[in-house]
Amino acid sequence: MSRIGYFGPQGTFTEQAVRQLADPERNELVPFDSIPAVLAAVRSGDVARGCVPVENSVEGAVPATMDALALGGPVVAVAEHVLPVQFTLLAKPGIGLADIKTVASHPHGLAQVREWLENNLPKATAIATNSTAGAARDVLDGTFDAAISAPVAALHYPLAELATGLADVKDAKTRFLLLAKPGILPAPTGADRTSLIAVTANEVGALSNVLHELALRDINLTRLEARPTREQFGTYRFYLDVEGHVAEQRIGDALAALHRRCMEVRFLGSYPRTEQQPDVVRAPSTDADFESASTWLGAVRRGEIA
Repeated sequence: MSRIGYFGPQGTFTEQAVRQLADPERNELVPFDSIPAVLAAVRSGDVARGCVPVENSVEGAVPATMDALALGGPVVAVAEHVLPVQFTLLAKPGIGLADIKTVASHPHGLAQVREWLENNLPKATAIATNSTAGAARDVLDGTFDAAISAPVAALHYPLAELATGLADVKDAKTRFLLLAKPGILPAPTGADRTSLIAVTANEVGALSNVLHELALRDINLTRLEARPTREQFGTYRFYLDVEGHVAEQRIGDALAALHRRCMEVRFLGSYPRTEQQPDVVRAPSTDADFESASTWLGAVRRGEIA
């Protein structure tokens, strides 16, 4: 049985995601108090894998995850899961909507049900907590009247569900990564994602040059985020997700080009995408095109072709 760490406590959306990525019957799921603590446990070998949120379709990137991926020893994503985000309103048994004076949740949770709260609990005070599960625990302790939590929280806390399926944006989703120490990568599936961090010089056209290397090889960029390096004003780390696997010639060729152009490139893994829509790779960027060009160049260098 492997130990799989996740951003806890119990009852969070991250637990809900890790249950999809690692069978809880065959693995020990271990909650950690912070995202850096999850990555530290992966790096130290305390857990075999670690699950953390990386981006939300409503609130954007998760800064704590981005920073933790960039600092410390290397880790790579081996899987992802995109989870629809719908919340449950939990309270002690016997409490009704009219009794609720305070409702607690993580700030992202409150932001994603703001309209529902205004329409259904207009007199209740919304209070931010460190996690949705922590809010449920606080309700159990009597600190707050109700909590906006992940549905999985009902497995751990003896609270009543007053409403469920809550989301102002009905198609809101959060993407989670399953991280491991560098090793053998997941095999290409034809519907993969590659993630990396690139640090460029603070000069004209630096980011444009990075994007040009991708466009030149017909690589689809699916995500681009920036975070300051914290080392020098005006210098940033760029977080990129692209469609494809590093085992493909076009992806490997692009990463090698970025390694030449950038001050630093950190590979964050190649892994199957949750959505299994196959990548569309056209000439001249297929593996066969690269192999043909390499064969031709080898012949030229050997003097076999005039």
